Amino acid sequence: MQTEFPNETGQTGIAKCRTGIRGLDEITGGGLPRGRPTLIGGAAGCGKTLLAMEFVVRGAREFDEPGVFMAFEESEEELIANVESLGFALDALVEQNRILLDGVRIERGEIEETGEYDLEGLFVRLGSAIAEIGAKRVALDGVDALFAALPSEAIVRAELRRLFRWLKDQGVTAVITGEQGEKTLTRHGLEEYVSDCVIFLDHRMTNQVATRRLRIVKYRGSRHGTNEYPTLIDQEGFSVLPISSVSLSHRVSREYVSTGIPRLDTMLGGGGYFKGSSVLLSGTSGAGKSSIATAFADGVCRRGERCLFWSSEESPDQILRNMASIGFDLQPYIDRGLLVCHAVRPTLYGLENHLVSLHRLVESIRPAAVILDPITNFAAVGDTAEVKTMLTRIIDFLKGAGITGLFTSLTQGSEPFHSERTDEGVSSLIDTWLMLQMVQSAGERNRLLYVLKSRGMAHSNQVRELVLDNEGIHLSDVYTGTGEVLTGAARIAQETRDQANNVAARKAHVREQRALQLKRRDLMARIQSLEAQLVAIDEDAAFATAEEAQRVVNAAHDEAAMFHARGAD
Repeated sequence: MQTEFPNETGQTGIAKCRTGIRGLDEITGGGLPRGRPTLIGGAAGCGKTLLAMEFVVRGAREFDEPGVFMAFEESEEELIANVESLGFALDALVEQNRILLDGVRIERGEIEETGEYDLEGLFVRLGSAIAEIGAKRVALDGVDALFAALPSEAIVRAELRRLFRWLKDQGVTAVITGEQGEKTLTRHGLEEYVSDCVIFLDHRMTNQVATRRLRIVKYRGSRHGTNEYPTLIDQEGFSVLPISSVSLSHRVSREYVSTGIPRLDTMLGGGGYFKGSSVLLSGTSGAGKSSIATAFADGVCRRGERCLFWSSEESPDQILRNMASIGFDLQPYIDRGLLVCHAVRPTLYGLENHLVSLHRLVESIRPAAVILDPITNFAAVGDTAEVKTMLTRIIDFLKGAGITGLFTSLTQGSEPFHSERTDEGVSSLIDTWLMLQMVQSAGERNRLLYVLKSRGMAHSNQVRELVLDNEGIHLSDVYTGTGEVLTGAARIAQETRDQANNVAARKAHVREQRALQLKRRDLMARIQSLEAQLVAIDEDAAFATAEEAQRVVNAAHDEAAMFHARGAD
């Protein structure tokens, strides 16, 4: 009895057969329809055979479901050799009777078109293989070859219907691959109408760069993703990145992570960036974007956390050499596995492949921070809309995982505070945006930094000079005393002149203070002299008053004595 597999919403629908292929189970809501045929169409080189093979291999290895892989264009030996680089070890699975490979060679001369033509021989051969190993999964690769010599569409239509019905009757989950037609999904244009699930693979060229994409054309009885999804074929096999729906439900953190530059932490409210936020460093060439990114990586690794440094311009050795010149020794972090440098040219493959590669690296190393330096180079493999879509997916992916993402972007223009925008169009998605600028004055070029925005924190609105030397990165106050911004040697010269003027002013002040002290002492001496004179005057006045009083008394006494002597009445 078939079991039902929960779909994306948690409800049950038709029974699902998990593929084990990265991303494919997610966009199909649990896997391919169990016990029913699935058609995989596409042009040559898009990965049809690999997808079918991985479906069978992963079923045998991971879900205890033996499988039969019947190829109409390749032999058993060729199939084993072709997938050996992916680590599938088909020969071992064959020896263990977990997989049965059958290469069916169709010769045109062996096929005779008659009214009684049918696929009974194929049914017998395939049924025997299924019974031999108890197969639960079947892959028919290159089914077009069965009908290559049949011009009658009626016979093709009838036999295809019989094939799909026979597979259903066997109770196996089947995957059938077919070549793309001129204006149809498959060469005959019929298979998609008799399949319960149809998957279309595309391998296209954009700006001379190859990209692979997958689309689920239909899926009877099941909800599924309907957009195009980027796919990747690498040493781990086939993978699909399900990025059609980008929600804004990720949780945020109020925890800070240091920028690696103490004064920049202060400019950002004292703690640095918010953990799990997105940070953009924009600036002209040579403004110090990679240096600030390296300071952040150094701080992450010093805390014992992992950091992924994705470089699009420099090799890991070049990064190590260049950053050592400003005091950052990154080699010990690489040796301990804390810092992973991934250097790749954007033009190596398409945007989707870069996106899938980033997902795989993040899932593999589990970093606390991811640095992309720079994102501007992705414009070489896609237009503005495509680059913005890719970066939006990266930002949402990192935020959803609680990973702090730091991106550098090259801007054009050399005027101060010019070009407060990004060519990639992602500035509105960024939480913290730092602007770096090269300015020219007094015959030299110097670096400026300021915080254009930082959501959720009271950040500084001041412009700082960014100084790089062999001891690290420093932020200095710019000189604005004369109404203009001075940096570098001009700032130092002006500060020296200001210091000399300050010294001279202090000396003049001291001299003036001394002169005033002398005047004060002279005046105090004069005051003391006048006060002494005033005391003497008061004493003389008191003495004169006393004498006058005594004289009056004496005169009265003398007058009385005279009257008495005269015997006056």
